[in-house]
Amino acid sequence: MPNRLYFGDNLTHLQSIADGSAQLVYIDPPFNTGRKQQRGASTTRRVEGGGRVGFKGQNYEVIRTTVLSYDDEFADYWSFLEPRLEEAWRILGQTGTLYLHLDYREAHYAKVLLDALFGRECFLNEIIWAYDYGGKAKNRWPSKHDTILVYVKDAKHYYFDSSSVDREPYMAPGLVTPEKVELGKLPTDVWWHTIVSPTGKEKTGYPTQKPEGILRRIIQASSREGDLVVDFFAGSGTTGAVAAKLRRRFALIDQNAESIAVIKERLERDGVEFEFVSN
Repeated sequence: MPNRLYFGDNLTHLQSIADGSAQLVYIDPPFNTGRKQQRGASTTRRVEGGGRVGFKGQNYEVIRTTVLSYDDEFADYWSFLEPRLEEAWRILGQTGTLYLHLDYREAHYAKVLLDALFGRECFLNEIIWAYDYGGKAKNRWPSKHDTILVYVKDAKHYYFDSSSVDREPYMAPGLVTPEKVELGKLPTDVWWHTIVSPTGKEKTGYPTQKPEGILRRIIQASSREGDLVVDFFAGSGTTGAVAAKLRRRFALIDQNAESIAVIKERLERDGVEFEFVSN
């Protein structure tokens, strides 16, 4: 499969991607903040015999009913996201990994449901991305992080290569040897990384753009050169731009015309070859 940029409903385009063909799925869906979101058409998932085909059956149905009974707004959000996560599970290969990027409003609900959907044994990490920009609330601790939930397709055969990941500076370099300071340390599950600078060269103007450093770390750790990386809430196209630089193939999907225009310009500027598909 060559590099592809899809314009249209992500659920429709996902169904055209072959079973088990992706090594990595990263998605940064619109957060359920209570503000008006353009989420696309809702869908009804297939149910046979009261359970999910290919997942955890009746056990998932029980957990789903219990969790969603607590929060009507999240239930609506999940009805949108759930069939798309089913497709993510389907297209992931045996060694593949899902990275689901959320904020604090959704992470606790999503983790319980993903434990049931993928299997609790397939939960790999909860990554905290902490940044130093944004609101300065006075009546509570200011929110300065996002959550990235990491699930693997197969708990015994997933791919992860920490040696390929860019290292970072030690926070207390005086406590380690000069050799270790020069080498840097492997990242933990807490990532300190600034947002995209409003005046930096990465800036595309797209409002929810994520920094290349975050995607670079994810793609380095959980895919190899030549693997297929999929992002079906593509936004500004950061996933595709970084995948191309790291010699991975990509499939990007978005239904927002503004997003597609930004991605096209970005990839063409970088000299990345890709096919454009519209429905």
